[in-house]
Amino acid sequence: MSAFGQAQQGITVEISATMAAIDAADVDTLLKEVRMADRVYFVGVGRVLLSLQAIAKRLAHFGVDTVVVGQITEPAITDRDVLIVGSGSGESAIPIAIAARAKQHGARVVHIGSNSQSSMRDYADHFVRIPVQTKLNLAHEIPSIQPMTSLFEQCLLLLGDTVALMIVREDKLDMPSLWRNHANLE
Repeated sequence: MSAFGQAQQGITVEISATMAAIDAADVDTLLKEVRMADRVYFVGVGRVLLSLQAIAKRLAHFGVDTVVVGQITEPAITDRDVLIVGSGSGESAIPIAIAARAKQHGARVVHIGSNSQSSMRDYADHFVRIPVQTKLNLAHEIPSIQPMTSLFEQCLLLLGDTVALMIVREDKLDMPSLWRNHANLE
């Protein structure tokens, strides 16, 4: 087998094992939080933020009012909104500070991460665990052959795509008609 084949097979196995280990009931609750909110805010840093931006974009295609924290047109968060925090370790300073501010304004907070005992638990109303190896190397984490936290970032994106597909199926959305909401200035 080629080096490419070995690498992609190893990554695929890791992703499959990780996605299978995510609690479906936690994902159902995440979806309920998204559906109940007037606006869905997203915060993370680094590659996690890139995955969250992709999730926000996809949900916007379905008519969900999404905001990535820090965007220039970011409106005020309210008690009718939810903040989704992506942080594997749950210890990243900026997401913790933003979650604390969101709680001060009455917003609900959902943390998607690996560490259920993190500092983020003080602010999260709900936690979805992606049980992969973090920078903290805690017990009960799925190890990875990949560098740093790639497995978390990949599975975060796939979790978002899974939630999107759940919406498509539950709402019986017509897939071809979704293109009307896709960017058209490209």
